[in-house]
Parts: sequence; structure tokens; C-alpha cells
Amino acid sequence: MPGLLVLMGSGETSPTMVEVHRAAARALPPGARAVLLDTPYAFQENAADISARARRYFRHSVGLDVEVSSGVAGAGWVFSGPGSPTYALRRWLGSGVAGDLRARVRSRQGVTVLASAAACTAGLATVPVYEIYKAGAEPHWREGLGLLEPFGLRAVIVPHYDNAEGGTHDTRYCYLGERRLSRMERELPTGAVVLGLDEHTALVVDLEAETAEVAGRGGLTVRRGGAQAVLPAGARVTLAELRGLAEDGARTRAPVTPPSARRQATLEEAVGSCGRRFDAAAARPDPVAAARAVLDLEAEIVRWAADTEEDAGGVEQARELMRLLIGRLGELAATAALGRLAVPLLELRAELRAQGRYDVADALRAVLLQAGLKVEDTRQGPHRLPAPPSREPETPPEKSG
Repeated sequence: MPGLLVLMGSGETSPTMVEVHRAAARALPPGARAVLLDTPYAFQENAADISARARRYFRHSVGLDVEVSSGVAGAGWVFSGPGSPTYALRRWLGSGVAGDLRARVRSRQGVTVLASAAACTAGLATVPVYEIYKAGAEPHWREGLGLLEPFGLRAVIVPHYDNAEGGTHDTRYCYLGERRLSRMERELPTGAVVLGLDEHTALVVDLEAETAEVAGRGGLTVRRGGAQAVLPAGARVTLAELRGLAEDGARTRAPVTPPSARRQATLEEAVGSCGRRFDAAAARPDPVAAARAVLDLEAEIVRWAADTEEDAGGVEQARELMRLLIGRLGELAATAALGRLAVPLLELRAELRAQGRYDVADALRAVLLQAGLKVEDTRQGPHRLPAPPSREPETPPEKSG
């Protein structure tokens, strides 16, 4: 059984992390049991939905048949992700799961993947992000699992390190911001270091070889005493080199392998790109290119449908934009040749119906009707008819005299 510890800053059930999951899963022997620890979000009303989406993601995108569980005994592969770090810790420390996780890593056995909230718990101390950011508690640390300490790394893990959702206020460093993280750093035990994992980024630790690789879109920041070093995606170091960075206050640089893989777009970036392409096509005007931008937006929504974190608005916000763009296609149809527009619009409608998005497909049919194209669904498929011309109400003749 391989010994891997994978820590993710975010994006654990998104397309950006698919290759990281697949690489870890390839190391498993046939028939290995795969477990999803739902503890961090088990208190949420939509916990069952989060688990279902995660299971679909691992089954269809990674090729793992995952069971939802509250324990890890006998599992070759263990995953835990979003939710509340402190809620998870309370239950893991009180149930024996914490000891099981420590034993897996210490014995260098099995694949253990901890992401987002669960990644917070992996260090010697944990960021209580809900309590500080949501409830206004004073900055403080909670106990952590200390998974890296057997390898000489006294570190806290801070996911969402480069978060920028705050806009006008600082939400970096797992929503702490610089002011609060600086204060909390001074309260860490002597020699402890912050390992900051950017969003859609993973630290893959080979426990047997004692090597580490940064994968994904961002980097790993080693921060201590006001100094920091950043290992970019693609960097490969030994744990001894990582310890050297930590012990030297991150003032020296470890040798790294430069990135080789092309950076994948997040959902937010993909949605923004589709929106800009639509705007450019509408300005020309080019209805076919505009319709293609909507089709590509729908494809991105399908790709990201299993994402459980829903960064920056998530899939629902993307769907809202798609509805808006479909409405704008109707405006383009009024000024463009309907013949050029009909085919891509009907293709889009067929894709929407195939995905079960009947509400959006119906909205598109209404747009087509306004543009002069009536669509009737038959057993043989959609059938196009010219829409009946709109009739202005007749004005009664003026009475003489």
C-alpha cells in the first residue's frame, strides 16, 4: 500500500484537481477501499447533497467508487474536505479517528487526502476560521492533528492562502488577512512554521521517499518570522529541504523543478472568459460566436457541477449568467439573420435538454419564438416552424360627425 499525504488548498472536487486525484489513485492496489470522511460538513442541512456530488466526482472523474463514512479503519484511500475545521476536530479527537489518521501517516501507509477545512486540521495547530471570520472571535489557534511532526516538520497548514474573495478587505490566509495572521504567528510554539497552500493547489507528500511536490495552479508558501519562500506549482523538494526552509526562517531557497503543466482555469475565470467572448461577439455583431460562448459556458457548468466549495459564487452564479446571456441572444436575433442563428441556438437547446435543464431550454424556446422561430418537440426531435406573425390590434374606424 503506498504512503501518500495530499493536502489541498481548495478545489478538491473541481476539474483543477482531477489529475492530482488520479495520480494518487493509480498507486492503490486493486479493490482498495475508498472512504469519504464527511465529518467537517456533517452538521450542514445539505450534507447528503455534498456527499452525493463528491461521490459522483470521484466516480466519474477519478474512477474511484467512494463510500461515505465517519471512520477510516481498513481504508486504502481516505478523503475529507470542506466544512468546519473545529467541528471535525472535536469529533475526530473524541472518536479515535484522529489517532487513526495519525497512525496512517506515521506508518507511511495508504493515501490520505485532506483539503480545505480538513487540511486546516493537519498541522500542529488549526485555524478556527468559522469562529474568527464568521462569528468575530479573537484570533487564536486550536489543537491540530500534527500529521507532519513525525517527519520533523512543526507546521500549521493554512489553505485558501491566496483567497481574494474579500475585494475591498483582506481575505488571504484562509480569510484571516495579514493583520490577524501576523498576530497569530507570534502565538505559535517556538520553531513552528506556516505552510500556506494557495487555492486549487496541492502539496503531495510521498511518505516513503520523503519527497514533496507542489501541484495545481498556485504555490506553497513557507512563512516564518516575517520571512517567506514560495515553491511554485511543479516544484519538487525533499522533506529535508522543506525542513531547511522552515528552520532557516524561510530565508533560503530550496532547489525546485520549474512548472511544466499549463495552468487550468478556475470556474470564475472560465465564466468571465465566456462572458467577455459573448460581449465581443454581440458588439460585432456575430450571433454564431455569441451562441458558441453560451454553449461553452454550459460545458463549464457541467464540468464543475460536482464542486462542493462553490468558490466565488460557484455553479449557480454561472447558471444565472447563462440565463442572462440566453435572453441577450434574443436581442441579437432581432437584428441578425435568423438563419445564421437558428442552428447553434437549437444545438444549445438540445444540449440543455440532454442535461435536464428544461427550465433554461424553455426560456430559450421563448426567445426563439420572439425572434420568429417556433420550435415543436416531437418524437423525432425538435421541429422548426415559422412563428405566426404578431398581429397588431385593429384600430376601429373613426366615426364621422
